[in-house]
Amino acid sequence: MAVIPKRTKYRRPHRLKYEGRSKGNRTLSFGEYGLQACEGAWISQQQIEAARVAMTRYMKRGGKIWINIFPHLSLTAKGIGMRQGKGKGTPEKWVAVVKEGKIMFEVAGVSEEVAREALRLAMHKLPIKCKFVKKESGEA
Repeated sequence: MAVIPKRTKYRRPHRLKYEGRSKGNRTLSFGEYGLQACEGAWISQQQIEAARVAMTRYMKRGGKIWINIFPHLSLTAKGIGMRQGKGKGTPEKWVAVVKEGKIMFEVAGVSEEVAREALRLAMHKLPIKCKFVKKESGEA
C-alpha cells in the first residue's frame, strides 16, 4: 500500500534538512508506549509501511497503533544518461523528515512486553537509532 500525498501544490520542493532536534511531538500524545528517534533521517514510505506491518503482525492485530510521521517530501531523480539542464527531475520517492526526539509510532491496548517487542521489530525496519519510551504515571 503506497503512503503518498493525494494532492500536492508543488511537486518538486527543496530537500529539507533533518539535523537538529524535533520542535514538536516529543512526548506521547495518544498511546501508552512509543518509538522515539535518537537521530535524524529521511524515512521512506516503504520503511514506514514495513514497520507498521511488523508491529501489527506481532501484536496479532490487537491494540491500537498511531503513526505520527507522513511522507510529505518528494525526492526527485533524473534518468541515467540524461544530459545536464532541462529542469529538475521527476519525483522518485516520498520521504518523511524525522528529526532527533520525534515520536514516530505509538501503541496502546497491549501489555508492555508485547509493545516493547513490537516496537523493537519496527525499529529494525528503520534506518535510524530509536528508543522505546513509555508514558509516565504522573502524566494526564
